Amino acid sequence: MAETRDAPSIYWVEPKRRGVLPLDGFRLSRSLAKTLNAERFDHRVDTAFAETIAACAEPAPGREGTWINDQIFDAVLLLHGLGHAHSVECWRDGKLVGGLYGIALGRAFFGESMFSRETDASKAALAHLVARLRGGGYALLDCQFITPHLASLGAIEIGRDDYKSLLSSALSSSADGAADFFAFGAPFPEIASPPRTTIVAGPVSGKRIVQSLVHTS
Repeated sequence: MAETRDAPSIYWVEPKRRGVLPLDGFRLSRSLAKTLNAERFDHRVDTAFAETIAACAEPAPGREGTWINDQIFDAVLLLHGLGHAHSVECWRDGKLVGGLYGIALGRAFFGESMFSRETDASKAALAHLVARLRGGGYALLDCQFITPHLASLGAIEIGRDDYKSLLSSALSSSADGAADFFAFGAPFPEIASPPRTTIVAGPVSGKRIVQSLVHTS
């Protein structure tokens, strides 16, 4: 993290208690499911990565500054170019209105930051992320620190030792199967379990996100 947007360097943080969102514990509220089913947003990945980071670094209510400085910005752009960093985006009427970005390593995804310019946009992006990680064979969604917003969606805190154990398993080369960020679990109940996955790099409908979350729970 950086102290401020203009800070010349970064520092490393290892909290005693870590925020994670269990992939089988995401709370899909009725109101969020309604928003997704209504197709209020266009759900995309990696179509505006740099713009998503810049939006995450903007001042917001209760957050006047940012920890994303130029060093972090350049580093995640490089990781994105190497295929290790991704953005999950919500668009409406041709405008980016919400989203998140993070880093994928092994079967772990490290959520870095999120933003919202419209009601439920960041929640919808997180729902899309969770559905995508489930379908792609991921084992860990690291949220770093818990906020009331994340807690309302199912995020929890765990101790450092428990986190390291989960992380080690998610990064282990001996873990069953490899994760694929662009694989998406089949959303329909008539498809035999375990859900078949398909490669989805383009837009995803809100209805499919809801179906994926419900039928892979």
